[in-house]
Amino acid sequence: MHRHLKLGYLALNVTNMEASKKFYESMVGLNLTEIGANGEHFFRCSDDHHNIVLYKKDQASLKRIGWELESESDMNQLYSALERSKVKVREVDAAERAFLHQGRTIRFEDPFSGAVHEYYTDQRRLGGTPFEPTVAKIQKLGHVVLKTPRYEDALAFYMDVLNFRSSDFVEGMITFMRAFPIPYHHSFGLAKSDKGAMHHLNFMVSEVDDIGKGMWRYKKNDVVVVRGPGRHPPSGAMFLYALDPDGHTVEYSFGMEEFPEVSPRKPRQLPPLPESIDFWGAPTDPRMGATGNIEKAEAAPAKKLQPA
Repeated sequence: MHRHLKLGYLALNVTNMEASKKFYESMVGLNLTEIGANGEHFFRCSDDHHNIVLYKKDQASLKRIGWELESESDMNQLYSALERSKVKVREVDAAERAFLHQGRTIRFEDPFSGAVHEYYTDQRRLGGTPFEPTVAKIQKLGHVVLKTPRYEDALAFYMDVLNFRSSDFVEGMITFMRAFPIPYHHSFGLAKSDKGAMHHLNFMVSEVDDIGKGMWRYKKNDVVVVRGPGRHPPSGAMFLYALDPDGHTVEYSFGMEEFPEVSPRKPRQLPPLPESIDFWGAPTDPRMGATGNIEKAEAAPAKKLQPA
């Protein structure tokens, strides 16, 4: 089956571009890379051209999730798997690929949450001008968690079709998954809910001090902290969750279990209790994960992907 290189980027629709720019640049610590012709803002926390793209819209939402594959052959294998599962796929045209500074790119809608996934073979690198940490030593865009009312069906799709592997799960609530062979405990999460939505997005930081500094920086600047600091039992990571200007939940995490590609441990089943999510018992603001609408995908007919 196809192999993932990394979670590449997330595209978000925001209602106030200036407020969102200030948050992701000054509060989270991303570098602004480029502003597109229609005001799209590209940010990065790596040598990639972008790890977050903001689009101005009347309603805030998750626009798409971008994954980078290891090779061109992985793209063909993925397409074959999607075709067998009868998921409609479209190949992104040359003009948009140029806008995104990406190689061959396909998109499809997850039929269980409504989220659009984008897979690409490569993205422009900015190694000559490396990412410069500012308020936090961000290591990478870490993961995204989606919610779905069709939890069991969605799990089967992500594991059987998209080649994700379960690391741990809280019985009947959430499954933490690796997009194989990404080693971190989870690059994706799937939670049971009454509707499809995004729960949160995550940035992994390089120092535990980034968690504490982030908490006080948020408080000093009236950014709403909705949970933490705390520590997740499944991954072992310390965490801090806050809200961006549109109410999307954004997480910092530090320290996460890594899995070997060969002979990893079995996934653990945790009981459906608060203690399975946080060792420290941090209180949770009800606004956490409450805002995360998913932009409705434009109808697109299936298009045969031609081998390279």
